[in-house]
Amino acid sequence: MADHQRIHPVDLEAGRKPSAPLVPEGSFRSDKGDPAQRADHQQRRGYGQGHLPPPPRRVAPPVPPLPPPRRHRRGCCCRFICCIIVTVVVLAVLAAAAVGALYLVFDPKAPRYSVDRLSVSAFQVDPTTLTARAGFDVTVTATNPNARIGIYYEPGSSLGVWYESYRLARGALPAFYQGHRNTTVLALAMGGDVQLGSAVVTALQDAQRTGAVPLVFRADVPVRVELGTFKLWKVTSRVRCDLVVDRLMDVNSPIKIKASNCKFSLKL
Repeated sequence: MADHQRIHPVDLEAGRKPSAPLVPEGSFRSDKGDPAQRADHQQRRGYGQGHLPPPPRRVAPPVPPLPPPRRHRRGCCCRFICCIIVTVVVLAVLAAAAVGALYLVFDPKAPRYSVDRLSVSAFQVDPTTLTARAGFDVTVTATNPNARIGIYYEPGSSLGVWYESYRLARGALPAFYQGHRNTTVLALAMGGDVQLGSAVVTALQDAQRTGAVPLVFRADVPVRVELGTFKLWKVTSRVRCDLVVDRLMDVNSPIKIKASNCKFSLKL
């Protein structure tokens, strides 16, 4: 039987397919693997077993904090101005409400004035110096129509009779108190002298020939208004009366007032 058994050699290399190389051409890796990976693996194993200290963690640099918002001075100034405006408006509203309440309670009315009589006690013109010396007797009527308001006429008043821009005579009003719904008649004596120009004297003579001499009576009187038991601050009462008289230079007969128009105003 040994003769019949034959051993046929088999070419093992012929039947095996060529396999791809373990390491590509041009690579420096060995059959033991990449040295860098192997070292990294061994280092990690060492960390796990406690032989090597853990690597330091990479900490990101701290982010600088944002600067605090700046407070603009303009914003503070605007708020301050707004507060002032609101305060002023509120005070104005309160003042207007108080004035309105007082107006309804006291119902104020303006006093009335009139020049009822004007007579010339003296009027002479010096032909050399053209200086006029005049004296007037004036009757003024003052009426207070208010039922709850009194008027104090203070010292320091100024009265005048004017022809154009020349004051012919001056005087003053006596100090007195005028009560509620009161009418007071005042007899005033006024006098003075003023230097006139030749043209003014001629115009005055022409006006007297026509029977219409324009004069102006002015009065500036300091007064205090009384509201109930309260006396207010001092104000100046101004009266202007535009007059037309028939003559001026003739003192033998009384002057007749042909027209009179009086206006009243206050100077605070």
